[in-house]
Amino acid sequence: MPQSKGQKNTIIWFRKGLRVHDNPALIEACRDAQHVYPIFIIDPHFLHNSSYNSSYKVGVNRYNFLLECLTDLDQSLRALGSQLLVLRGTPQDVFPRIFKEWDVQQLCYEVDVEPYAKSRDAAVGQLAAAAGVAVSASVSHTLYDTDVLLRAAGGRAPQTMQAFTKLIDKVGDPPAPLPAPASLPPPGPVAEAVTSVPTLTEVGYQQQPTTVFKGGESQALVRLGDYLADAKWVCAFEKPKTDPSAFVRPATTVLSPYLKFGCLSPRLFHARLMAVYRGAKGVHSKPPVSLRGQLLWREFFYTVGSTTPNFDAMAGNPLAKQIPWDTNPAYLAAWKAGRTGYPWIDAAMRQLSEWGWMHHLARHSVACFLTRGDLYISWEAGKAVFEELLLDADHFLNAANWMWLSASAFFNQYYRVYSPVTFGKKYDPEGKFIRRFVPELALLPTKYIYEPWTAPLDVQQRCGCIIGKDYPFPVVDHTTISKVNMGRMKAAYEANREAAGAAAAAEAGSDADGSSDAERVRAA
Repeated sequence: MPQSKGQKNTIIWFRKGLRVHDNPALIEACRDAQHVYPIFIIDPHFLHNSSYNSSYKVGVNRYNFLLECLTDLDQSLRALGSQLLVLRGTPQDVFPRIFKEWDVQQLCYEVDVEPYAKSRDAAVGQLAAAAGVAVSASVSHTLYDTDVLLRAAGGRAPQTMQAFTKLIDKVGDPPAPLPAPASLPPPGPVAEAVTSVPTLTEVGYQQQPTTVFKGGESQALVRLGDYLADAKWVCAFEKPKTDPSAFVRPATTVLSPYLKFGCLSPRLFHARLMAVYRGAKGVHSKPPVSLRGQLLWREFFYTVGSTTPNFDAMAGNPLAKQIPWDTNPAYLAAWKAGRTGYPWIDAAMRQLSEWGWMHHLARHSVACFLTRGDLYISWEAGKAVFEELLLDADHFLNAANWMWLSASAFFNQYYRVYSPVTFGKKYDPEGKFIRRFVPELALLPTKYIYEPWTAPLDVQQRCGCIIGKDYPFPVVDHTTISKVNMGRMKAAYEANREAAGAAAAAEAGSDADGSSDAERVRAA
Protein backbone atom coordinates (compact mmCIF):
# COMPACT_ATOMS: atom_id res chain seq x y z
CA MET A 1 0.00 0.00 0.00
CA PRO A 2 1.40 3.46 -0.89
CA GLN A 3 2.47 5.44 2.15
CA SER A 4 1.66 9.09 2.75
CA LYS A 5 4.39 11.66 3.27
CA GLY A 6 6.27 10.99 6.50
CA GLN A 7 5.06 7.37 6.60
CA LYS A 8 7.67 5.74 4.38
CA ASN A 9 9.74 2.80 5.64
CA THR A 10 13.31 2.90 4.34
CA ILE A 11 16.41 0.72 4.61
CA ILE A 12 19.85 2.32 4.63
CA TRP A 13 22.20 -0.47 3.62
CA PHE A 14 25.73 0.09 4.88
CA ARG A 15 28.48 -1.76 2.99
CA LYS A 16 31.37 0.68 2.84
CA GLY A 17 30.51 4.23 3.89
CA LEU A 18 30.57 3.19 7.57
CA ARG A 19 29.98 6.69 8.90
CA VAL A 20 27.28 9.26 9.64
CA HIS A 21 29.17 12.32 8.33
CA ASP A 22 28.95 13.10 4.59
CA ASN A 23 26.60 10.21 3.93
CA PRO A 24 24.12 11.25 1.22
CA ALA A 25 22.52 7.78 1.19
CA LEU A 26 21.71 8.17 4.89
CA ILE A 27 20.30 11.66 4.30
CA GLU A 28 18.12 10.34 1.47
CA ALA A 29 16.91 7.44 3.62
CA CYS A 30 15.64 9.87 6.25
CA ARG A 31 13.71 12.02 3.79
CA ASP A 32 9.95 11.70 4.43
CA ALA A 33 10.51 8.49 6.41
CA GLN A 34 8.60 7.22 9.42
CA HIS A 35 11.05 4.37 10.05
CA VAL A 36 14.64 4.01 8.87
CA TYR A 37 16.30 0.61 9.24
CA PRO A 38 20.12 0.90 9.21
CA ILE A 39 21.51 -2.52 8.25
CA PHE A 40 24.81 -4.22 7.56
CA ILE A 41 24.85 -7.75 6.15
CA ILE A 42 27.62 -10.20 7.09
CA ASP A 43 28.16 -11.35 3.51
CA PRO A 44 29.90 -14.76 3.37
CA HIS A 45 31.40 -13.79 0.00
CA PHE A 46 34.21 -12.02 1.81
CA LEU A 47 35.12 -15.11 3.83
CA HIS A 48 35.43 -17.60 0.99
CA ASN A 49 38.58 -19.70 0.88
CA SER A 50 41.53 -18.02 -0.78
CA SER A 51 43.43 -19.80 -3.53
CA TYR A 52 46.69 -18.93 -1.82
CA ASN A 53 46.52 -21.41 1.08
CA SER A 54 45.01 -19.12 3.68
CA SER A 55 41.89 -19.80 5.67
CA TYR A 56 40.16 -16.60 4.62
CA LYS A 57 40.25 -13.95 1.95
CA VAL A 58 40.27 -11.49 4.82
CA GLY A 59 42.92 -11.76 7.55
CA VAL A 60 41.96 -11.40 11.19
CA ASN A 61 43.33 -7.86 11.49
CA ARG A 62 41.14 -6.48 8.71
CA TYR A 63 38.01 -8.34 9.76
CA ASN A 64 38.44 -7.18 13.34
CA PHE A 65 38.94 -3.64 12.01
CA LEU A 66 35.60 -4.02 10.21
CA LEU A 67 33.88 -5.19 13.40
CA GLU A 68 35.30 -2.18 15.25
CA CYS A 69 33.94 0.04 12.47
CA LEU A 70 30.50 -1.53 12.89
CA THR A 71 30.58 -1.12 16.67
CA ASP A 72 31.54 2.53 16.31
CA LEU A 73 28.82 3.08 13.71
CA ASP A 74 26.24 1.49 16.00
CA GLN A 75 27.25 3.84 18.79
CA SER A 76 26.94 6.85 16.47
CA LEU A 77 23.51 5.71 15.28
CA ARG A 78 22.33 5.16 18.84
CA ALA A 79 23.36 8.72 19.69
CA LEU A 80 21.02 9.82 16.87
CA GLY A 81 18.09 7.75 18.13
CA SER A 82 18.62 4.63 16.04
CA GLN A 83 20.86 1.56 15.96
CA LEU A 84 22.73 -0.68 13.51
CA LEU A 85 21.04 -3.96 12.62
CA VAL A 86 23.68 -6.52 11.65
CA LEU A 87 22.06 -9.32 9.65
CA ARG A 88 23.46 -12.70 8.66
CA GLY A 89 23.28 -14.31 5.22
CA THR A 90 23.69 -13.36 1.59
CA PRO A 91 22.03 -10.11 0.44
CA GLN A 92 19.97 -12.13 -2.03
CA ASP A 93 18.53 -14.21 0.83
CA VAL A 94 18.12 -11.40 3.33
CA PHE A 95 16.34 -8.73 1.30
CA PRO A 96 13.19 -10.55 0.12
CA ARG A 97 12.43 -11.40 3.75
CA ILE A 98 13.00 -7.96 5.25
CA PHE A 99 11.31 -6.10 2.39
CA LYS A 100 8.13 -7.95 3.35
CA GLU A 101 8.55 -8.07 7.14
CA TRP A 102 9.36 -4.37 7.47
CA ASP A 103 6.93 -3.17 4.77
CA VAL A 104 9.75 -1.34 3.01
CA GLN A 105 9.18 1.27 0.31
CA GLN A 106 12.75 2.43 -0.33
CA LEU A 107 16.29 1.01 -0.23
CA CYS A 108 19.23 3.45 -0.05
CA TYR A 109 22.94 2.71 -0.33
CA GLU A 110 26.28 4.13 -1.42
CA VAL A 111 27.43 3.38 -4.97
CA ASP A 112 30.14 0.71 -5.18
CA VAL A 113 31.80 0.18 -8.56
CA GLU A 114 33.79 -2.98 -7.73
CA PRO A 115 32.86 -5.94 -9.97
CA TYR A 116 31.36 -8.09 -7.21
CA ALA A 117 29.43 -5.12 -5.81
CA LYS A 118 27.98 -4.26 -9.22
CA SER A 119 26.70 -7.80 -9.78
CA ARG A 120 25.41 -8.01 -6.18
CA ASP A 121 23.61 -4.67 -6.46
CA ALA A 122 22.08 -5.62 -9.81
CA ALA A 123 20.68 -8.80 -8.25
CA VAL A 124 19.32 -6.90 -5.23
CA GLY A 125 17.85 -4.30 -7.57
CA GLN A 126 15.82 -7.01 -9.31
CA LEU A 127 14.57 -8.25 -5.94
CA ALA A 128 13.64 -4.71 -4.96
CA ALA A 129 11.74 -4.16 -8.21
CA ALA A 130 9.82 -7.40 -7.69
CA ALA A 131 8.88 -6.24 -4.19
CA GLY A 132 7.88 -2.75 -5.33
CA VAL A 133 10.80 -1.13 -3.48
CA ALA A 134 12.43 1.97 -4.94
CA VAL A 135 16.23 2.03 -4.97
CA SER A 136 18.39 5.14 -4.43
CA ALA A 137 22.17 4.92 -4.87
CA SER A 138 24.40 7.86 -3.90
CA VAL A 139 28.06 8.53 -4.75
CA SER A 140 30.26 9.24 -1.72
CA HIS A 141 33.04 6.62 -1.61
CA THR A 142 35.05 8.69 -4.08
CA LEU A 143 35.53 12.43 -4.51
CA TYR A 144 33.78 12.34 -7.87
CA ASP A 145 31.23 10.21 -9.64
CA THR A 146 33.44 8.09 -11.91
CA ASP A 147 30.72 8.18 -14.61
CA VAL A 148 30.85 11.98 -14.59
CA LEU A 149 34.63 11.90 -14.96
CA LEU A 150 34.35 9.41 -17.79
CA ARG A 151 31.91 11.61 -19.69
CA ALA A 152 34.14 14.64 -19.13
CA ALA A 153 37.05 12.63 -20.56
CA GLY A 154 35.11 11.84 -23.72
CA GLY A 155 34.16 8.31 -22.76
CA ARG A 156 37.66 6.91 -22.15
CA ALA A 157 39.41 7.01 -18.80
CA PRO A 158 42.79 8.78 -18.75
CA GLN A 159 45.67 6.31 -18.71
CA THR A 160 48.23 8.50 -16.91
CA MET A 161 48.15 10.52 -13.72
CA GLN A 162 49.21 13.62 -15.64
CA ALA A 163 46.21 13.35 -17.95
CA PHE A 164 43.93 12.58 -15.01
CA THR A 165 45.10 15.66 -13.10
CA LYS A 166 44.29 17.81 -16.13
CA LEU A 167 40.83 16.24 -16.21
CA ILE A 168 40.28 17.12 -12.54
CA ASP A 169 41.38 20.68 -13.20
CA LYS A 170 38.77 20.82 -15.96
CA VAL A 171 35.98 19.31 -13.83
CA GLY A 172 36.67 21.49 -10.78
CA ASP A 173 36.24 20.88 -7.07
CA PRO A 174 34.33 17.81 -5.84
CA PRO A 175 30.98 18.22 -4.08
CA ALA A 176 31.20 19.63 -0.56
CA PRO A 177 30.81 17.13 2.31
CA LEU A 178 27.43 16.92 4.00
CA PRO A 179 27.00 17.26 7.77
CA ALA A 180 25.78 14.33 9.81
CA PRO A 181 22.03 14.36 10.50
CA ALA A 182 20.94 15.75 13.88
CA SER A 183 18.66 12.76 14.46
CA LEU A 184 17.24 9.72 12.67
CA PRO A 185 13.77 8.23 12.40
CA PRO A 186 13.83 5.07 14.53
CA PRO A 187 13.60 1.58 13.05
CA GLY A 188 10.27 -0.16 13.43
CA PRO A 189 9.74 -3.56 15.06
CA VAL A 190 12.39 -6.14 14.12
CA ALA A 191 11.79 -9.89 14.38
CA GLU A 192 15.40 -10.91 13.68
CA ALA A 193 16.77 -13.04 16.53
CA VAL A 194 20.29 -11.59 16.33
CA THR A 195 21.14 -8.08 15.11
CA SER A 196 24.28 -7.33 17.14
CA VAL A 197 27.81 -6.92 15.81
CA PRO A 198 29.30 -10.44 15.77
CA THR A 199 32.44 -11.50 17.56
CA LEU A 200 35.48 -12.82 15.75
CA THR A 201 34.69 -16.27 17.12
CA GLU A 202 31.16 -16.19 15.69
CA VAL A 203 32.54 -15.31 12.26
CA GLY A 204 34.99 -18.19 12.53
CA TYR A 205 38.36 -16.71 13.46
CA GLN A 206 40.36 -18.48 16.14
CA GLN A 207 43.32 -16.11 16.27
CA GLN A 208 43.34 -12.64 17.83
CA PRO A 209 44.18 -9.38 16.01
CA THR A 210 47.61 -7.82 16.45
CA THR A 211 47.27 -4.51 14.61
CA VAL A 212 47.92 -1.25 16.46
CA PHE A 213 45.21 0.55 14.48
CA LYS A 214 41.60 0.66 15.65
CA GLY A 215 38.64 0.88 13.30
CA GLY A 216 35.77 3.31 13.24
CA GLU A 217 34.61 6.78 12.22
CA SER A 218 35.57 8.22 15.60
CA GLN A 219 39.15 6.99 15.22
CA ALA A 220 39.28 8.29 11.65
CA LEU A 221 38.23 11.81 12.61
CA VAL A 222 40.73 11.94 15.48
CA ARG A 223 43.55 10.79 13.19
CA LEU A 224 42.54 13.27 10.49
CA GLY A 225 42.52 16.11 12.98
CA ASP A 226 45.84 15.05 14.46
CA TYR A 227 47.73 15.11 11.15
CA LEU A 228 46.02 18.15 9.65
CA ALA A 229 46.72 20.17 12.82
CA ASP A 230 50.37 20.40 11.71
CA ALA A 231 49.94 22.82 8.80
CA LYS A 232 53.68 23.01 8.15
CA TRP A 233 53.90 19.22 7.79
CA VAL A 234 50.77 19.11 5.59
CA CYS A 235 52.02 21.81 3.22
CA ALA A 236 55.51 20.31 2.93
CA PHE A 237 54.27 16.72 2.46
CA GLU A 238 55.80 14.89 -0.49
CA LYS A 239 55.09 11.21 -0.26
CA PRO A 240 58.25 9.93 -2.00
CA LYS A 241 60.33 11.80 0.60
CA THR A 242 58.63 10.21 3.62
CA ASP A 243 60.41 7.57 5.72
CA PRO A 244 59.25 3.96 5.19
CA SER A 245 61.09 2.81 8.31
CA ALA A 246 59.25 5.13 10.72
CA PHE A 247 57.05 3.07 12.99
CA VAL A 248 56.78 4.89 16.34
CA ARG A 249 54.83 7.56 14.45
CA PRO A 250 54.36 6.58 10.81
CA ALA A 251 55.56 9.15 8.28
CA THR A 252 52.19 9.17 6.49
CA THR A 253 48.66 9.62 7.82
CA VAL A 254 47.58 5.93 7.86
CA LEU A 255 44.14 7.14 6.85
CA SER A 256 43.94 4.61 3.99
CA PRO A 257 42.16 1.91 6.06
CA TYR A 258 39.52 4.45 7.08
CA LEU A 259 39.00 5.54 3.48
CA LYS A 260 38.79 1.89 2.43
CA PHE A 261 35.92 1.17 4.82
CA GLY A 262 34.37 4.60 4.38
CA CYS A 263 34.83 5.57 8.03
CA LEU A 264 36.27 8.77 6.60
CA SER A 265 34.72 10.62 3.69
CA PRO A 266 37.26 11.51 1.01
CA ARG A 267 35.28 14.71 0.46
CA LEU A 268 35.65 15.72 4.09
CA PHE A 269 39.37 14.91 3.92
CA HIS A 270 39.71 16.97 0.75
CA ALA A 271 37.71 19.93 2.10
CA ARG A 272 39.69 20.13 5.33
CA LEU A 273 42.97 19.69 3.47
CA MET A 274 42.13 22.51 1.08
CA ALA A 275 41.33 24.72 4.08
CA VAL A 276 44.86 24.10 5.38
CA TYR A 277 46.28 24.95 1.94
CA ARG A 278 44.31 28.18 1.80
CA GLY A 279 45.76 29.14 5.16
CA ALA A 280 49.22 28.67 3.68
CA LYS A 281 48.36 31.14 0.90
CA GLY A 282 49.31 28.77 -1.90
CA VAL A 283 52.70 27.75 -0.51
CA HIS A 284 52.36 23.97 -0.43
CA SER A 285 53.37 20.84 -2.32
CA LYS A 286 51.39 19.88 -5.41
CA PRO A 287 50.01 16.67 -6.94
CA PRO A 288 51.01 13.98 -7.59
CA VAL A 289 53.33 13.92 -4.53
CA SER A 290 51.27 16.14 -2.19
CA LEU A 291 48.68 14.98 0.31
CA ARG A 292 45.95 16.07 -2.12
CA GLY A 293 47.81 14.11 -4.76
CA GLN A 294 47.27 10.92 -2.73
CA LEU A 295 43.50 11.47 -2.90
CA LEU A 296 43.78 12.03 -6.65
CA TRP A 297 45.78 8.82 -7.12
CA ARG A 298 42.89 7.03 -5.45
CA GLU A 299 40.42 8.67 -7.84
CA PHE A 300 42.62 7.89 -10.83
CA PHE A 301 42.82 4.19 -10.05
CA TYR A 302 39.08 3.99 -9.32
CA THR A 303 38.29 5.70 -12.61
CA VAL A 304 40.57 3.61 -14.81
CA GLY A 305 39.99 0.42 -12.80
CA SER A 306 36.21 0.56 -12.92
CA THR A 307 36.26 0.92 -16.70
CA THR A 308 38.88 -1.75 -17.51
CA PRO A 309 37.85 -5.41 -17.95
CA ASN A 310 39.64 -7.89 -15.67
CA PHE A 311 41.55 -5.08 -13.99
CA ASP A 312 42.67 -7.32 -11.14
CA ALA A 313 44.19 -10.02 -13.38
CA MET A 314 46.81 -10.34 -16.10
CA ALA A 315 44.79 -12.45 -18.54
CA GLY A 316 42.11 -10.51 -20.37
CA ASN A 317 43.33 -7.19 -18.97
CA PRO A 318 44.05 -4.81 -21.88
CA LEU A 319 46.32 -2.66 -19.71
CA ALA A 320 48.54 -5.43 -18.32
CA LYS A 321 51.59 -6.72 -20.15
CA GLN A 322 51.50 -10.48 -20.57
CA ILE A 323 54.59 -11.75 -18.76
CA PRO A 324 55.51 -15.45 -18.26
CA TRP A 325 56.10 -15.25 -14.52
CA ASP A 326 57.51 -18.20 -12.58
CA THR A 327 55.52 -20.33 -10.17
CA ASN A 328 57.50 -21.06 -7.01
CA PRO A 329 55.43 -21.88 -3.91
CA ALA A 330 58.51 -22.05 -1.67
CA TYR A 331 59.67 -18.57 -2.65
CA LEU A 332 56.14 -17.18 -2.27
CA ALA A 333 55.77 -18.72 1.18
CA ALA A 334 59.16 -17.36 2.31
CA TRP A 335 58.23 -13.88 1.07
CA LYS A 336 54.83 -13.90 2.78
CA ALA A 337 56.28 -15.15 6.07
CA GLY A 338 59.15 -12.64 6.10
CA ARG A 339 61.77 -15.39 5.74
CA THR A 340 63.59 -14.36 2.56
CA GLY A 341 66.93 -13.78 4.29
CA TYR A 342 66.83 -10.08 3.42
CA PRO A 343 66.05 -8.25 6.69
CA TRP A 344 64.61 -5.13 5.05
CA ILE A 345 62.12 -7.19 3.03
CA ASP A 346 61.34 -9.48 5.95
CA ALA A 347 60.78 -6.63 8.41
CA ALA A 348 58.28 -5.03 6.04
CA MET A 349 56.40 -8.29 5.47
CA ARG A 350 56.28 -9.02 9.19
CA GLN A 351 55.00 -5.51 9.85
CA LEU A 352 52.28 -6.28 7.30
CA SER A 353 51.34 -9.49 9.11
CA GLU A 354 51.38 -7.87 12.55
CA TRP A 355 49.92 -4.45 11.80
CA GLY A 356 48.01 -4.97 8.55
CA TRP A 357 49.83 -1.98 7.12
CA MET A 358 53.17 -0.84 5.78
CA HIS A 359 54.47 2.41 4.30
CA HIS A 360 54.05 2.78 0.55
CA LEU A 361 57.82 2.70 -0.10
CA ALA A 362 58.06 -0.53 1.87
CA ARG A 363 55.28 -1.85 -0.36
CA HIS A 364 57.37 -0.79 -3.36
CA SER A 365 60.33 -2.74 -2.01
CA VAL A 366 58.53 -6.00 -1.27
CA ALA A 367 56.49 -5.90 -4.49
CA CYS A 368 59.54 -5.31 -6.67
CA PHE A 369 61.37 -8.09 -4.80
CA LEU A 370 58.57 -10.60 -5.37
CA THR A 371 58.10 -9.78 -9.05
CA ARG A 372 60.58 -8.31 -11.53
CA GLY A 373 63.41 -7.66 -9.04
CA ASP A 374 64.26 -11.01 -7.50
CA LEU A 375 61.74 -13.86 -7.27
CA TYR A 376 59.99 -13.31 -10.62
CA ILE A 377 56.62 -14.41 -9.26
CA SER A 378 53.38 -13.02 -10.65
CA TRP A 379 52.01 -9.80 -9.23
CA GLU A 380 48.67 -11.59 -8.90
CA ALA A 381 50.17 -13.80 -6.17
CA GLY A 382 51.43 -10.77 -4.29
CA LYS A 383 48.12 -9.01 -4.75
CA ALA A 384 46.32 -11.96 -3.16
CA VAL A 385 48.59 -11.83 -0.09
CA PHE A 386 48.00 -8.10 0.27
CA GLU A 387 44.27 -8.67 -0.20
CA GLU A 388 44.34 -11.03 2.75
CA LEU A 389 46.58 -9.06 5.11
CA LEU A 390 46.21 -5.33 4.45
CA LEU A 391 43.74 -3.29 6.48
CA ASP A 392 43.42 -0.95 3.50
CA ALA A 393 43.17 -3.67 0.81
CA ASP A 394 41.15 -2.05 -1.96
CA HIS A 395 40.16 -3.84 -5.15
CA PHE A 396 41.30 -1.18 -7.61
CA LEU A 397 44.20 0.34 -5.68
CA ASN A 398 45.71 -3.03 -4.81
CA ALA A 399 45.61 -4.27 -8.41
CA ALA A 400 46.87 -0.96 -9.84
CA ASN A 401 49.81 -0.72 -7.48
CA TRP A 402 50.86 -4.31 -8.14
CA MET A 403 50.70 -3.76 -11.89
CA TRP A 404 52.73 -0.57 -11.46
CA LEU A 405 55.43 -2.09 -9.27
CA SER A 406 55.81 -5.20 -11.41
CA ALA A 407 56.12 -2.91 -14.46
CA SER A 408 53.09 -4.61 -15.97
CA ALA A 409 51.13 -1.36 -16.46
CA PHE A 410 51.39 2.38 -15.74
CA PHE A 411 55.18 2.14 -15.22
CA ASN A 412 57.64 0.67 -17.73
CA GLN A 413 61.12 1.31 -16.31
CA TYR A 414 61.57 -2.32 -15.34
CA TYR A 415 65.32 -1.81 -15.01
CA ARG A 416 64.84 0.45 -11.96
CA VAL A 417 65.02 -2.19 -9.25
CA TYR A 418 64.88 -1.61 -5.49
CA SER A 419 67.87 -3.05 -3.67
CA PRO A 420 66.75 -5.17 -0.69
CA VAL A 421 69.89 -3.99 1.12
CA THR A 422 70.74 -0.39 0.31
CA PHE A 423 67.24 1.06 -0.04
CA GLY A 424 66.24 0.60 3.59
CA LYS A 425 69.68 1.54 4.84
CA LYS A 426 69.24 5.00 3.28
CA TYR A 427 66.41 5.76 5.74
CA ASP A 428 67.38 3.67 8.74
CA PRO A 429 71.14 3.09 8.85
CA GLU A 430 71.00 1.68 12.38
CA GLY A 431 68.32 -0.85 11.47
CA LYS A 432 65.80 0.12 14.17
CA PHE A 433 62.92 -1.00 11.94
CA ILE A 434 64.55 -4.38 11.38
CA ARG A 435 65.30 -4.86 15.08
CA ARG A 436 61.64 -4.16 15.89
CA PHE A 437 60.07 -6.55 13.38
CA VAL A 438 62.80 -9.18 12.99
CA PRO A 439 63.71 -9.59 16.68
CA GLU A 440 66.07 -12.53 16.12
CA LEU A 441 68.45 -9.99 14.54
CA ALA A 442 68.04 -7.38 17.27
CA LEU A 443 71.50 -7.87 18.80
CA LEU A 444 73.48 -7.87 15.56
CA PRO A 445 76.00 -5.03 15.16
CA THR A 446 74.79 -2.30 12.83
CA LYS A 447 77.36 -3.15 10.15
CA TYR A 448 75.68 -6.54 9.63
CA ILE A 449 72.01 -5.71 10.24
CA TYR A 450 71.09 -5.46 6.53
CA GLU A 451 73.34 -8.36 5.46
CA PRO A 452 73.47 -10.74 8.44
CA TRP A 453 74.96 -13.56 6.36
CA THR A 454 78.18 -11.53 6.22
CA ALA A 455 78.60 -11.57 10.00
CA PRO A 456 81.41 -13.86 11.23
CA LEU A 457 80.22 -16.99 13.00
CA ASP A 458 81.52 -15.84 16.38
CA VAL A 459 79.47 -12.63 16.04
CA GLN A 460 76.39 -14.67 15.15
CA GLN A 461 76.95 -16.90 18.17
CA ARG A 462 77.45 -13.96 20.50
CA CYS A 463 74.24 -12.38 19.24
CA GLY A 464 72.25 -15.60 19.54
CA CYS A 465 71.33 -15.76 15.85
CA ILE A 466 72.96 -18.35 13.61
CA ILE A 467 72.30 -17.68 9.93
CA GLY A 468 70.79 -20.76 8.33
CA LYS A 469 69.33 -21.87 11.67
CA ASP A 470 67.75 -18.96 13.53
CA TYR A 471 67.37 -16.77 10.45
CA PRO A 472 67.61 -17.92 6.81
CA PHE A 473 70.28 -17.31 4.25
CA PRO A 474 69.04 -15.18 1.31
CA VAL A 475 66.73 -17.17 -0.95
CA VAL A 476 68.45 -15.65 -4.00
CA ASP A 477 71.57 -13.60 -4.71
CA HIS A 478 70.09 -10.19 -5.50
CA THR A 479 73.10 -8.93 -7.47
CA THR A 480 73.00 -11.89 -9.83
CA ILE A 481 69.27 -12.57 -10.15
CA SER A 482 68.23 -8.95 -10.64
CA LYS A 483 70.37 -8.80 -13.79
CA VAL A 484 68.91 -12.07 -15.04
CA ASN A 485 65.39 -10.80 -14.43
CA MET A 486 66.07 -7.53 -16.24
CA GLY A 487 66.89 -9.63 -19.28
CA ARG A 488 63.70 -11.62 -18.88
CA MET A 489 61.66 -8.42 -18.56
CA LYS A 490 63.31 -6.99 -21.68
CA ALA A 491 62.36 -10.12 -23.59
CA ALA A 492 58.80 -9.98 -22.24
CA TYR A 493 58.46 -6.35 -23.30
CA GLU A 494 59.70 -7.19 -26.80
CA ALA A 495 57.22 -10.07 -27.04
CA ASN A 496 54.39 -7.75 -26.00
CA ARG A 497 55.43 -5.19 -28.63
CA GLU A 498 55.49 -7.86 -31.31
CA ALA A 499 52.06 -9.15 -30.23
CA ALA A 500 50.64 -5.62 -30.26
CA GLY A 501 52.13 -5.01 -33.71
CA ALA A 502 50.66 -8.23 -35.06
CA ALA A 503 47.24 -7.37 -33.61
CA ALA A 504 47.38 -3.90 -35.16
CA ALA A 505 48.36 -5.35 -38.54
CA ALA A 506 45.51 -7.86 -38.38
CA GLU A 507 43.05 -5.10 -37.57
CA ALA A 508 44.38 -2.94 -40.41
CA GLY A 509 43.97 -5.87 -42.78
CA SER A 510 40.27 -6.20 -42.09
CA ASP A 511 37.74 -5.08 -44.67
CA ALA A 512 35.38 -2.26 -43.97
CA ASP A 513 32.69 -4.88 -43.40
CA GLY A 514 34.83 -6.49 -40.71
CA SER A 515 36.17 -9.53 -42.63
CA SER A 516 39.85 -10.36 -42.31
CA ASP A 517 42.31 -11.55 -44.98
CA ALA A 518 41.96 -15.10 -43.64
CA GLU A 519 38.18 -14.91 -43.86
CA ARG A 520 38.42 -13.71 -47.48
CA VAL A 521 40.66 -16.69 -48.35
CA ARG A 522 38.19 -19.11 -46.75
CA ALA A 523 35.33 -17.45 -48.61
CA ALA A 524 37.20 -17.83 -51.93
